[in-house]
Amino acid sequence: MTPAADVPMAEVAPPEVPDFELIRCIGRGGFGAVWLASNRTTGRLRAVKVIPLESAAAGSPASREIVSLKHLEAHVGTEHPNLLSIHHVGRTAEHFFYVMDPADDVSGTAASADPGYRPATLEHRLDAGPLPAEECFGLTRQLLAGLSVLHAAGVVHRDVKPANCLFVGGELKVADFGLLAEASPLVSRLGTRRYMPADGRMDAKADVYAAGLVIYQMLTGQPVESFPSLGPRTPEIAGNPILRKLNRLSLRAAQPDPDQRFRDGGEMLRRLEASEAEPSRSKRRWLAWSACFAFTAVLVGVVVWRTFPRDQESSPEPAIPTWLEVNFLTEPYYNATIWLDGKPLLDAEQKPWLTPCTVPNVPSGEYHVVFRHAEQGELDAGRIDFGGVCEVEARWPAAPIRAGTEWKQAPGRP
Repeated sequence: MTPAADVPMAEVAPPEVPDFELIRCIGRGGFGAVWLASNRTTGRLRAVKVIPLESAAAGSPASREIVSLKHLEAHVGTEHPNLLSIHHVGRTAEHFFYVMDPADDVSGTAASADPGYRPATLEHRLDAGPLPAEECFGLTRQLLAGLSVLHAAGVVHRDVKPANCLFVGGELKVADFGLLAEASPLVSRLGTRRYMPADGRMDAKADVYAAGLVIYQMLTGQPVESFPSLGPRTPEIAGNPILRKLNRLSLRAAQPDPDQRFRDGGEMLRRLEASEAEPSRSKRRWLAWSACFAFTAVLVGVVVWRTFPRDQESSPEPAIPTWLEVNFLTEPYYNATIWLDGKPLLDAEQKPWLTPCTVPNVPSGEYHVVFRHAEQGELDAGRIDFGGVCEVEARWPAAPIRAGTEWKQAPGRP
């Protein structure tokens, strides 16, 4: 939803809507204006979206929003804590409208008729920078919970972004259903381009891709154009197991190849929730490694690597799996190939994997890991024991790098 300050209609006289007095325009979403309104009988505040019927002819953008609401009512309804509730849909001779819960004020208080009221969105919250780890985890869960309901009903949102995540009673609500449609493998270019995958398919994986970018923004405070660079928060993410899990989730969700993404919001949510139960042995091992390598990352900007058991395993002494899922990230240069024991990692089409990526089905074991970049040359990460789901993060620094247990000079550096 676009803020009211950017809405040309903000100074236009409000239209007539039955039972509601429209106070002022507070935003625009999809194909109409959103107004703060008061119920003439109860005085209760609501948000009312109004769309001129003259722009709702068959095939027009406004008519698509009407169709989207029909899909929402037929397949989903909105009685879910993480979907914005729609209480009434109606029309007048000139307008189509629907009545929703108003968002909280940006101050965190409830909506009010005060002239200073501004709807609270995730976009506004991110203006202050990245979110604390626990808040980031909680909002990720709420976002995915809302999307999972849509996907389970066979529909897709098609415009997942921070501006369409509102806060009502402190809870994140997925909002603006103007582009909602039945899931389809067909290509669609409706939505916000920055959050759309290159393949353009109108399926749940498109929402997963956008959700991955939203999580990335909460993690890093960076714009989506900077994905997957972790920016100034890299040391904190490397040293915080919650942020590390969310980074891994984001990387897989926003894979360029749709076959490497989560199937839908439900699968993504299950992976997130499974990651909460980490075995005690893993925690002890993580604390030991993070104390060493987080310090190294801050001072030297070098290779940082960690290993830990699969998220879904919760027994205290899990068996080491045969096949692993490994995240590879190189900074500040991307599109590096990955070599294990002198052999390139190849996908199902025998094409080399390029960083950043999540590589499935890597056999567990110890490997000599090397990154090769067309312009930056070779970066030797040393021998790494992939004893569980792994992450390898590497940086081309001017200072010495640590690979395995030995100090080495970065190739090609003095």
